[in-house]
Amino acid sequence: MSAQTPPHIPPHAPTRTPRRRTLRRSAGLTAVIAAALTGGLLAVPQSASAAGTRIHDIQGTTRLSPFAGKQVADVPGTVTAVRAFGSARGFWVQDPRPDRDPATSEAVFVLTGKQTPKAAVGDSVRVSGTVGEYYPGGERAGLQSVTEITDAAWTVVSSGNPLPAAFKLTPSSVPDRYAPSAGGKSIENLPLRPNAYALDRYESLEGMRVSLTDASVVGPTNTHHELWATAEPRHNRTVRGGALYGSYRDPNSGRVKITSLIPFDRRPFPVADTGDLLTGTTAGPLDYDNFGGYGIAATELGTLTDRGPARETTREQRADELAVATYNVENLSPRTPPAKFARLAEALVKNLASPDIVALEEVQDDNGTTDDGTVSANATLKQLTDAVKEAGGPSYAWRQIDPVNNQDGGQPGGNIRTAFLYNPARVAFTDIAGGDATTPVKVTGSHGRPRLTASPGRIDPGNAAWANSRKPLVGQFSFQGRPVFVVANHFTSRGGDQGLDSRFQPPARTSETQRVQQAEAVHAFVEDVLTVDPKADVVVAGDLNDYQFSPALKALTKDGVLTDLVDRLPRGERYGYVYQGNSQVLDHMLTSRHLRRVDYDIVHINAEYADQSSDHDPQVLRLKR
Repeated sequence: MSAQTPPHIPPHAPTRTPRRRTLRRSAGLTAVIAAALTGGLLAVPQSASAAGTRIHDIQGTTRLSPFAGKQVADVPGTVTAVRAFGSARGFWVQDPRPDRDPATSEAVFVLTGKQTPKAAVGDSVRVSGTVGEYYPGGERAGLQSVTEITDAAWTVVSSGNPLPAAFKLTPSSVPDRYAPSAGGKSIENLPLRPNAYALDRYESLEGMRVSLTDASVVGPTNTHHELWATAEPRHNRTVRGGALYGSYRDPNSGRVKITSLIPFDRRPFPVADTGDLLTGTTAGPLDYDNFGGYGIAATELGTLTDRGPARETTREQRADELAVATYNVENLSPRTPPAKFARLAEALVKNLASPDIVALEEVQDDNGTTDDGTVSANATLKQLTDAVKEAGGPSYAWRQIDPVNNQDGGQPGGNIRTAFLYNPARVAFTDIAGGDATTPVKVTGSHGRPRLTASPGRIDPGNAAWANSRKPLVGQFSFQGRPVFVVANHFTSRGGDQGLDSRFQPPARTSETQRVQQAEAVHAFVEDVLTVDPKADVVVAGDLNDYQFSPALKALTKDGVLTDLVDRLPRGERYGYVYQGNSQVLDHMLTSRHLRRVDYDIVHINAEYADQSSDHDPQVLRLKR
């Protein structure tokens, strides 16, 4: 969802600005009263020596300033950039006379809040104020802090001075190792080792001018006028120019977010896709926020060069092949603009070649996020299937189960769920009465002929593993006389996990616990089917919100019951989602162990592009009969 633009942000500014808390540490009467009310001791700020205090002294050799909470006076530096919009206005000042310690940053942000600073790039200034540590998103968010000077006053000594040279971010200057380990605890007080760890390198450059030359775009421009580029374009490169996230050990150190300090009426922000290039120099202060971590607040932007590949199209299934697809359609409801329905339909018909069965995720009810108890999704699915027919596709039928109101997570009131589309001209659905939101589907049958107690049905919906999450939908289909069992999934989100750039290293992934439990429930259901018929055709598909190397996927594939097809692709093609410049796997298609003649394709039409009909790429497999 796009954030609303606050009224104080001019049209040329980014539409999302992190809120900052101005750190006021006045020793006046108000602070005395506050300390008394809380029963704490009042720490009256100390004034740093006016003579000789420089920015590298303020920044220090760890992530926390040794001057935090202290007042400083007449700190010299040159203004290198100004943020003149949003609620976190201010300017960056950098010392043109650096020390010789690579761990100490030579720049600092001077916060003026909602007041546009009366400072100009090239001004030589002396700044006085209070040093503080600002945590983007709040201290509980777990991210790193930004050292800044608040309650500031400054004098301009001279104007028109040259700016310090930008530090070049290159494969040789950014270490491959991402972060030091502290056993899950904070790394704030560890001495910075910028030659050993990427996060330490970036922290040692906090606020300083940095640059990328011919920057490779690894994350497309979003609605907030942000994109991601990399200082290491050859590291874990995907076949289409992205940065592959292939293990927890390597989150691609070279990724940095690019925003712009240039007014958009002077220089529109580039609308870039993954694989494109910002030719020339992109430079500005190294910033940090809770919407992507470290990045360049650009005062100079390279020229966009279109080098990204075209959207993909998969081949059509043959007469003896069953084509099954999965597609997260991202909060689809009748309130979705008709243009999105048309684009989704075109993708199903042209890019996916009209699959026989489609497992859909993020289908909302008939009035979207209006929270009035509506749970039916018939209008949503009719609008989509009508659009498919208009695009020249088959007359899809659908099957789904309405959830209990507001019990399956997603946007409040949206009653998100999974659903099946299927082409009756190619495949039959085996309807078995009894499926509803709360009744678990069971496997019956004998002598190699499994049968469901309900089709469609839901897997173990009363299990706590599915609390505030979508319940898996099971359908029994028949293709050329043989039953096929398909499970449509949308596992719980990764919300609440600590970010890759967290100050806690390694970051905690608390949401994994629930997804592992969900995977175990689906695994148990598949085992029940295979107990009756070890050669049953079972497809488990959907948005599992986890990686192929994650504990959840290990639980799903335990004992070889299921095969995750993404592992059969060449390494550089194992992705269908792009987040903060990392091309990664969240959607999966898995098959029962005996299905060996499977053709599998992740069809790249969304995730790498600024213009998306969904934030996920669809996937398709073809089973050979």
